[in-house]
Amino acid sequence: MALKSSFLGLQAFLLLVIMFMLPSLLFSKPNGKSFDLQHLEGCHKGQKVKGVNQVKQYLERFGYLHYNNDPAHANANDDVFDDLLESAVKEYQLNHQLKPTGSLNSMTVKQMMKPRCGVPDTTRMSSGTVSHFTFFPGTPTPKWPADKRSLTYTFRSGAEVIDLQTLRPLISRAFAKWAAVTQFTFAEAQAGAQSDISIGFYRRAHGDGASFDGPGPVGRILAHAFRPTIGLFHYDADENWSTNPTTTEIDLESIAVHEIGHLLGLGHSSIPEAIMFGSIEPGQRKRGPLQPADVQGIRTLYDLPLPI
Repeated sequence: MALKSSFLGLQAFLLLVIMFMLPSLLFSKPNGKSFDLQHLEGCHKGQKVKGVNQVKQYLERFGYLHYNNDPAHANANDDVFDDLLESAVKEYQLNHQLKPTGSLNSMTVKQMMKPRCGVPDTTRMSSGTVSHFTFFPGTPTPKWPADKRSLTYTFRSGAEVIDLQTLRPLISRAFAKWAAVTQFTFAEAQAGAQSDISIGFYRRAHGDGASFDGPGPVGRILAHAFRPTIGLFHYDADENWSTNPTTTEIDLESIAVHEIGHLLGLGHSSIPEAIMFGSIEPGQRKRGPLQPADVQGIRTLYDLPLPI
């Protein structure tokens, strides 16, 4: 009896340990580490440095590195700084108005560690590209059909982060910026009704094939949106959101304007001041008028005359 009692006591103890540890097991960051590349500053082709594989994963996720889509490629999963990685780094640098050295200089590492949109960049093949806007890839180019210029949206979240009374006016202002330079109109649909666009907060894997990565501090995914006419716009619920951001918070409204640009068919811009630039600093607000690159991009996509 004493042995049986001891065994049952051990079972109860182990159950308590598992219950205590379960939240951290479920909600730990991917790979268990923060995305920190500072120790890689100065790395270049020919070197093998622990952590280079993180750069490969980052550049693959955002559309710069493919290894011919073959994970079995000799250097796809190691820390070797090879020719393909150098080429991808150069392309990333060109896309972000950085000197295309192909090495991980301080400015490149700093840019990679900034909070950013989860939508992959549409890459450029040379520094001679004239336009500073891009579209989602595809043939034909993804955009809303000509008979669809009145779009509706609803709020559907998988997590409670910001109340609707706070969210509604800033989302309305964000839509108004795009309405002012296009022929689109936007209106909130009644709760539970079908809509063209769905907006909400979600955590980690949430059923759309594009998992979030949890809270910062660096290199984190803030939000994402899908090309026309999918109509999904998701904030990462684990981020530090604010309507009046400090230097440790992200501006809800600036991100909304950016993601709506994606919903309409724009890719990322190479102009840091543009709303469609792929990253944003904590505390930064982009609440002024849309920049020329944003306006030119959306009006070109929908065959509208460009402003003089």
